[in-house]
Amino acid sequence: MTAPTAAAKPVLSLGDRIFSRSAIFAGSMILVTLAAVAIFLITRSLPAFVATKESASLLTSNFWAYVGPLIFGTVWAAVLALLIALPLSIGIALFISHYAPRKLAQVLGYVVDLLAAVPSVVFGLWGIGVLAPAVQPVFVWLNSNLGWIPLFGGTVSGTGRTILTAAIVLAVMVLPIMTAICREIFLQAPVLHEEAALALGATRWEMIKMAVLPFGRPGIVSAAMLGLGRALGETMAVAMVLSATGIVSLKLLTSENPSTIAANIALSFPEAYGENINILIATGLILFIVTFLVNAIARWIVSRRAEFSGAN
Repeated sequence: MTAPTAAAKPVLSLGDRIFSRSAIFAGSMILVTLAAVAIFLITRSLPAFVATKESASLLTSNFWAYVGPLIFGTVWAAVLALLIALPLSIGIALFISHYAPRKLAQVLGYVVDLLAAVPSVVFGLWGIGVLAPAVQPVFVWLNSNLGWIPLFGGTVSGTGRTILTAAIVLAVMVLPIMTAICREIFLQAPVLHEEAALALGATRWEMIKMAVLPFGRPGIVSAAMLGLGRALGETMAVAMVLSATGIVSLKLLTSENPSTIAANIALSFPEAYGENINILIATGLILFIVTFLVNAIARWIVSRRAEFSGAN
């Protein structure tokens, strides 16, 4: 009687080996590229953090006073965009997945996917030429009737190019990707749970509230975080729409608005020189870290959901 031998490894064909090694190489290149970007940002931004008062310019010695309003404006615009886009994306995704007829749902799904391919410059032109003039009378009405609320106080901008307008443009830009993710999550909801809820006499909305939304909650959070990451890094649309003055202000309707890091880099870099370039790169490093953390949190939520589903 011979001793049992270890299971032989499957023999891979030439095509399988090429595909496997190509996939490993592509995945490794992502890590290499990410590391190269991080090293570049860190090395080029060091003078902005470690420069002495004797050698630093006025802007360098007051780096955090300079970058603080930019961080605030970046986060503030992205949060406003998320507050606008998240309810709309959930509603559109639910309509496509559970309410619309199949043919209409397919058409709407294609439209949502196509919107994600529209360049940001187009959204910026739309924001300047169409959205800003359209919302300016609405801003006047909000200021006249709700001016006692700090968000709507102050002198209304005559052009409509405010932080709220930029947030609406950002919301339209992140809406397709958030809707697509929510739609796919809702379509994966267990059919047996939906049918059980309906069999017990629940209406369609009660079924969605009891079976679909609890199942899709981690996916909704992940979609929101990915949309937030996209809004944090958007450049051209914000630079074109926002009339920024680089201040810290929560007012949504005035012409004095905070700027964002990405828009400030795009507008200031062509005329920057010397230490000012290091400062702009340092702000880019801060944006890189913030965006990386947002996406890391989104991936952690997705993996946690997978582990929870596997345990059950």
